[in-house]
Amino acid sequence: MNDEHPVYRRILLKLSGEALMGGSQRLGIDPQTVDRICGEVAEAALLGVQIGLVIGGGNIFRGLSASARGMDRVTADNMGMLATVINSLALQDYLERYQVKTRVMTAIKMEELAEPFIRRRAVHHLEKGYVVVFGAGTGNPYFTTDTAAALRAIEIQADVILKATRVDGVYDKDPVLYPDAVRFNRLTPEECIHRQLKVMDTTAFTLCMENKLPIIVYNLNEPGNLKKVITGEPIGTLVKGE
Repeated sequence: MNDEHPVYRRILLKLSGEALMGGSQRLGIDPQTVDRICGEVAEAALLGVQIGLVIGGGNIFRGLSASARGMDRVTADNMGMLATVINSLALQDYLERYQVKTRVMTAIKMEELAEPFIRRRAVHHLEKGYVVVFGAGTGNPYFTTDTAAALRAIEIQADVILKATRVDGVYDKDPVLYPDAVRFNRLTPEECIHRQLKVMDTTAFTLCMENKLPIIVYNLNEPGNLKKVITGEPIGTLVKGE
């Protein structure tokens, strides 16, 4: 297959906040890691693919963990959503260093920093060649950024969700802890829910299943993987309904 021809018109890339930390620090944003990720996104954008992006906030603040330690859940989740906006602005800054036109749109209004999310405006930006970074999750507590990614992907009519992780697909158990873990080449959302595979949460899987939206889980840390996925190379795990 010619690696210069994308098989997707429009994608939603889902990154965890932890992906921005790099390997040398426990919390925060590692500039070299962000630069590498944005370089790959810029390369994908040059292929003509329309790219939406959802980033988590776990490298700065994780609402569920804070709630488990006694903080009010709604307050903790609101803080987590604000953390995703910090990460979104960091991605915008580095993407623009690669001459990639970028817009940050947030589910919580903060016009001095970013545009409020309006679906038609987001689609318009994508059609004009902008990478659109969706911050602040869904704007509601109790919903993860996985669910936000599924929701935004459906709203912008993306062809696929690309879930970037630290391993090369979906396994039956954590391959970092268990050397005998088995990787799946393909699964259905129902199988992921039934097996309790911690790829995305049940709400996100259900949204994808009901809207026939495929998910590809791939290794973010392998250079060139984003381009490989976009051009149809069979890497990672495909999660798709029958």
